[in-house]
Amino acid sequence: MKITSIIAIYAMFWVLSAFLVMPFGIRTHKEAGEATIAGQAESAPANFQPRKVAMRATILAAVLFGLYYANYVNGWIGPQDLDLTKTITDKPDLPKSY
Repeated sequence: MKITSIIAIYAMFWVLSAFLVMPFGIRTHKEAGEATIAGQAESAPANFQPRKVAMRATILAAVLFGLYYANYVNGWIGPQDLDLTKTITDKPDLPKSY
């Protein structure tokens, strides 16, 4: 696998991980007991910490990429394992009724 492919796949895992971990630990102003500004959405976070989100996303992306790369090298799950059309189209032999 080329280094450019590794970087691109890791970046995709990082973005996915960032969106997965972003809602954890976030509190709204109402939950935190803080006052809201006029015109502010009720769902706006009061304690958003982008460094924590980036750190969590980096760790999760590294784990996910490690699993992906281990599968790439060892071939545990391949495209043929994910082909659902062969299970859908295979019909069992039914007894003939006369």
